[in-house]
Formats: sequence, C-alpha cells, structure tokens
Amino acid sequence: MKTQNFQNHIRFYPLHHFILLPLLIILFIASVVCIFRFPDRSFEFAALALIFFLILWVAVMLRQHYALSNQNRIVRLEMRLRYYQLTRQRFEPIEQQLTFNQLAALRFASDEELTGLINRALKENLSPKEIKQSVKDWQPDYMRV
Repeated sequence: MKTQNFQNHIRFYPLHHFILLPLLIILFIASVVCIFRFPDRSFEFAALALIFFLILWVAVMLRQHYALSNQNRIVRLEMRLRYYQLTRQRFEPIEQQLTFNQLAALRFASDEELTGLINRALKENLSPKEIKQSVKDWQPDYMRV
C-alpha cells in the first residue's frame, strides 16, 4: 500500500464518484435532450425522468450523508481520546473553538506534535490545509471514506 501523506490523502469511492454520479449527470442531460427532441411527449417523459433522477439523487446523497456523519462523530471521539491521553484534560472546550475541518486535519499529526499544532491552530486560526501542511510526522488514515 502506498504511504499516505498530504499530497495523496484524499480518497474516492469508485461506485459513488465514478459510476453513480456520472449516471446521475447522464440521466439529467438525457432528460433535457428528450424533452426538446420529443415535444409531443415531453411532459410525460420529463415527469418520469424527474422521478428517476430524484430517486437516484436521494439514494446517492443519503449514502454519502450517513457514512460521513458517522465518520465525523468518530473523528471527534478519536480527537477527544487522543487529547485526553496526551494531556489528561478534556478536549471539549478546545473542540468548540475549532471547525470540524480543522479537527479532521489535526488527526494526521503524530502524538508528539498534536498539542503544539492544536495551540498553533487556535492562536493563528490555521486553515485545514495549513494544518495538514504543518504536520511533520504524518499519521495516515486509510479507512476514511
């Protein structure tokens, strides 16, 4: 497995990104084309295409929403546990001062640099990208969807 770092840490879910979303776009474009190509049946075709489009769109978005919502909760819990293990202090007061994207970016920091990077993120209001670029000892996450 290739070593994860800042340049290659973004992951794609092939079924979602390369099959379902392109099918959704193709269905939408085909619907618009057929509405103009067959004007005598355009209302029926448009209604049917819209129903299929909405069903597929909702299915794709729900899959994504459930997975990401669950993972976001796990990220928060992971950061709370790591911070407590390192400092013996609760993380919640600090967590409220950071955005979720900042928290997610901090996950990639090693234990040795985590507390310093948290303090820097709070003091300098670092963006998630700046936080990731500041990580010296990248801790990969191969399981995030």
